[in-house]
Amino acid sequence: MENGKSAGDVGSSPPEPPERADGRRAWAPLPAVCAGYFMVILDVTILNVAVPVIGRELRASLTGIQWITDGYTLVFAGFLLTGGALGDRLGNRRVFCWGVVVFTLSSAGCALAPDTPVLVGARLAEGLGAALIVPGSLALLQQAYPAPAARSRAFGLWGSMAGIAASAGPLLGGLLVSTVGWRWVFVINLPVGAACLMLTLRYVAASPRNPGRALDWPAQCAVVAGVALLTASLNEAGRRGWSDPAVVTGLALAAVSAAAFVLRERLARSPVLPLELLRSRPLASGAVIGLLFNFAFYGMVFTASLQFQQQRGFSALETGLALFPAVAVTMFASILSGRLAARTGHRPLVVAGMLLGALGLAGWALAGTDTAYALLALFMTAAGFGTSFALTGTTTTVMGAAPPAYGGAASALFNTTRQIGSATGVALGGSLLATAGHGTGVRISMAAGTLAYLGAAALARHAIPAGRTTAART
Repeated sequence: MENGKSAGDVGSSPPEPPERADGRRAWAPLPAVCAGYFMVILDVTILNVAVPVIGRELRASLTGIQWITDGYTLVFAGFLLTGGALGDRLGNRRVFCWGVVVFTLSSAGCALAPDTPVLVGARLAEGLGAALIVPGSLALLQQAYPAPAARSRAFGLWGSMAGIAASAGPLLGGLLVSTVGWRWVFVINLPVGAACLMLTLRYVAASPRNPGRALDWPAQCAVVAGVALLTASLNEAGRRGWSDPAVVTGLALAAVSAAAFVLRERLARSPVLPLELLRSRPLASGAVIGLLFNFAFYGMVFTASLQFQQQRGFSALETGLALFPAVAVTMFASILSGRLAARTGHRPLVVAGMLLGALGLAGWALAGTDTAYALLALFMTAAGFGTSFALTGTTTTVMGAAPPAYGGAASALFNTTRQIGSATGVALGGSLLATAGHGTGVRISMAAGTLAYLGAAALARHAIPAGRTTAART
C-alpha cells in the first residue's frame, strides 16, 4: 500500500479487494478507471468536428489551428513513458488522480480560452494530463483484477471505451457545435472528470509505491524529445512531403534521441524502461503489434474522412455518420474478445482480428474510391471489428509479461507505440493523397494498411503465448 496520504488519498480509505467483495463492488473499479480513458479518447475525436469553427471564431491562423490539434498529441505521446514511470514510483492511483485533475482543469481552461494562444496552452496541459491518465489506467486494472479471466474481461471493457469515444466523438461534437457552441466540447469533460475522480478515490485501492526507483531524467528527456520530434515530423510529412528538409532533419534527430535513450538505459542504475523487459518476446512483440494495427486502422479512418469530405462532398457531421460503422463495432468487439479468451486463449483471437482487418482494407484497395458507400462501410466495419477484437489479447499479453513493479512502464510503452502507429498512418495517408491523388492515394494507403495487419497477424502467431490465459509475472 502507499505510505502516507497524498491529495489523491485524503478522505478516502482503500476499498475491499475485489476478490473479497460482492459482485457489484468487485466491478466498481472498472467504470472508475475507464471513465478517465474515455475522457482522453473522446477529447481527440470530438475536436475534429469543432476545429474549423474554433478557427473561424478565434480568427486563428493555419499554424494556430494545427497546434490546437497537434500540440495535444505531441505532449500526450511524448510524456506517456514519464507518466508510467511516475506511476510505478509514486503509486499508480495517485498519479492517475493527478492526471484527472490536470485534464479536467485544462478542459475548463480550453472552454474559457479568449484567444488561440491560451487555447493552445490549455491543450498542451490536457496532453500532459492524458499522459498521466492512460498508463495508470491499465496498471490499475491489472492491480484490481489479478485473476486472468477477470483481467481479460476488464481489459476488453477498457478497450471498448476507445470505440465508444471514437464513435460518439464526431456525432456529439457535431451536435454540440451546431447547437450550444464549440466551447461545450470541452465543458463536457468537467462532469466526466469529476465523476472519474470521485469513483477512483472511492472504489480503487491505493497502489504500491517504489520510492527507491529513480526517474532517470536524462532518459525521460530523450524519450520526450524523440517522440515529439517523430510525431511532429510525421505530421509535417503529410503537408510538406517526405523529402522536405525539415521532415528529414526531424526524423534524423528523432533517431538520435532514440539512440541516446537506449545508451542511457544501458548505463542507468534504475532505468525508466529496463532493457530486459524489451527482451521479453510477448511484451516487445505486443508493442509492435499495437503499432501496426493502429497504423492500419487510424490511417484508414483519416484517409476515409478526407475522401468522404473532399471527393464525395460530405459535411463534417455526415462524415462522422459515414465513419460510424467502422468505430461502432469496436464498442463490443473488445468485450467479446475478452469473454472468448477464457476458452480459446488470446493468440487465435489476435490473429483472427488482424486477418479480418487485412481483409477489409484489401477489399477497399481492390474496389477503389468510386465504390458504393454500402460496400465501403462493410470494409470499414471489418477493419474496425478486427482491430478492436485484437486489442484485448494484445493488451493482456503486454501487461501480463511485465512484473507488477513495472506495470506503468509497460502500459506506457504499449500506448506510446500505438500513438506512433497512429501518427505514422495519418501522415502516410495524408502524404499519399497529396502526392498521388485520391484514387491512387487511397488504394496505396489501404494496401499499406493491409500489409501492416498481415505483419501483425504473423507476429502474433509466433509471439503471443498459447493457452487460455496469460498470467502476470510476479
